[in-house]
Amino acid sequence: MLDQATIDKITDAAQIQDVVSDYVTLKKRGVNLLGLCPFHNEKTPSFTVSPAKGIFKCFGCGKGGNSVHFIMEHEQISYYEALKFLARKYHIEFQERELSAEEQAIRNDRESMFLINEFAQKHFTSTLHNHIDGKSIGLGYFRERGFRDDIIQKFQLGYSLDQRDAFTQAALKAGYNKTYLVKTGLALEGDNNYLADRFRGRVMFPVHTLSGKVVAFGGRILKKDDKMAKYVNSPESEIYHKSAELYGIYFAKQAIVRQDRCFLVEGYTDVISMHQSGIENVVASSGTSLTPGQIRLIHRFTENVTVIYDGDPAGIKASIRGIDMLLEEGLNIKVLLLPDGDDPDSFARKHNASDFIEFVEQNSLDFIRFKTNLLLKDAGNDPVKRAGLVIDIVRSISIIPNSVIRAEYVKECSTLLSVDEAMLYHEINKLKSSEQGKTVVRTQNELQDFPPPQHFGEMENGGTIVSKFDNEEQNILQLLIRYGQNIMFYADEDKTQAVTLATFIFEELEHDGLRFFNPLHQQILEEYKAHSADETFSSERFFLYHPDAQISQLTADLVTEKYMESKVHSRVRKTISDVERLNELGQRLIFEYKNSIILDLRKDLQIRMKSAQEQNNIQLINELMDEMKNLDYLRKQLSKNLGERVIEKYL
Repeated sequence: MLDQATIDKITDAAQIQDVVSDYVTLKKRGVNLLGLCPFHNEKTPSFTVSPAKGIFKCFGCGKGGNSVHFIMEHEQISYYEALKFLARKYHIEFQERELSAEEQAIRNDRESMFLINEFAQKHFTSTLHNHIDGKSIGLGYFRERGFRDDIIQKFQLGYSLDQRDAFTQAALKAGYNKTYLVKTGLALEGDNNYLADRFRGRVMFPVHTLSGKVVAFGGRILKKDDKMAKYVNSPESEIYHKSAELYGIYFAKQAIVRQDRCFLVEGYTDVISMHQSGIENVVASSGTSLTPGQIRLIHRFTENVTVIYDGDPAGIKASIRGIDMLLEEGLNIKVLLLPDGDDPDSFARKHNASDFIEFVEQNSLDFIRFKTNLLLKDAGNDPVKRAGLVIDIVRSISIIPNSVIRAEYVKECSTLLSVDEAMLYHEINKLKSSEQGKTVVRTQNELQDFPPPQHFGEMENGGTIVSKFDNEEQNILQLLIRYGQNIMFYADEDKTQAVTLATFIFEELEHDGLRFFNPLHQQILEEYKAHSADETFSSERFFLYHPDAQISQLTADLVTEKYMESKVHSRVRKTISDVERLNELGQRLIFEYKNSIILDLRKDLQIRMKSAQEQNNIQLINELMDEMKNLDYLRKQLSKNLGERVIEKYL
């Protein structure tokens, strides 16, 4: 991990205007700089750089942040890698905290495995181009497939000689440890120190990480042998987890961002042929079912995915089940079915980029419509099969997180299936209710004497807790980070007891025993409170360049969203800045937060009351009605109390 002192050195040196100007032509516009956004296509400049604040913001696509975030977005690398990138650029020694012996051993193992993979890639590539067998067999195969030399070099394709241990001996002779040859799966170990090449007699496809490191290999056999698998892949290891990698993502990431769409195919040659035809925003699941890790990797760059299938019905039905996970992640899914006899590899070799895109636009369908049409063919007029079809489609619709999109799909399926919308909603609600008990629930301190809502937070794939109160919490944090040290009001008539915005927020939350529901938001709150007594504390800079990448990115989003101070216009008053109306803003945001919690409690009570009415449980109904009255009373008191506590506005 990096220490804060090193991060400060990097960010002090990496002035936002200097970093951005390497990629964007900037022109002076008042106190800011303006240019064409590098993250989306635009003709009118909407990309603004604020040297004073050290941040950028595109008002077209919404991206924003500091110099580190700019490099992350432009180069599609991690927070840590972006810091290293800038450290190298500005010749800053990259100081990291000292690792424990165990951590150092793990790092050494990982680095050794990456080094031996790098050696293997160069060895296989050299064999392909320089060895007589590599040129005649391996290179001959790739050229027979129609791959150009520049594409072969781009994807670092290679060939492993059809000998027992040619590569292993070369690696040992070069000084690489046998242990890491076995750990990476490049060599197979048997009795009596027997070592053999895993990939002998195969053309080689290196698998790259997001940052371009070789993490694994796929090897295709060329001779006909029914006893041997057509493809062999590297085994799972400390550095390679198949479920978290996508073939081609390193070469596709920038194109995916530019086009705001990702094409998803199955195999290595599909990706390579599409690149050769000019379609670069394409990745492959490498013949495996989609996994949550792979989906999250795509979602980092776009919300729009087009899945390309060949005409094989069995293959489509086998893989279509995994695509529900794409819907659940909130992605917009389209499906493209290629003509009979074509797969993405062969189709791409027949068409150039413009023809391919035209075919996509004319023939791709949204996933729900595609799935409905596909299953309708199987169901025919069989009422039992059609009933099963409805349940299958409803299950896919029910997992879509966006309620507006979900409603549109319900309308569409109602028409396609000749089923009443109300019945579809009924089935969706049944499914969602049955899943409710499986939801991971985050507990929360009580608001006054009332129990918390049943589902304050839900655990997304990957363990990120998302609170239903994220918007309200982020609004408070945005104001706190920007103006926390500013005086909000005076607690006495003589104006000697100044109350800052930060003090007001902390006291209001503590008064009702509240913590933020999102743990990342709560961490920011706690760190702010811990540093607020320091007169030199600059909250905006502290969190914008925080060692935790999540905190840094969230702060960038909060700061850049409104970094040009907004104004409130009035016919009878002068323009009022956010600073001048802190009293009003602070009260309103706290009230909205508490009010949202109470409304959620009321919603929960209404559900329980409906259940009690269905059971005709009079005693429980009366108890719940009393709770409802108390909640409504509390809501009124919140408004009244907030008004009474703030004695005089700070003007």
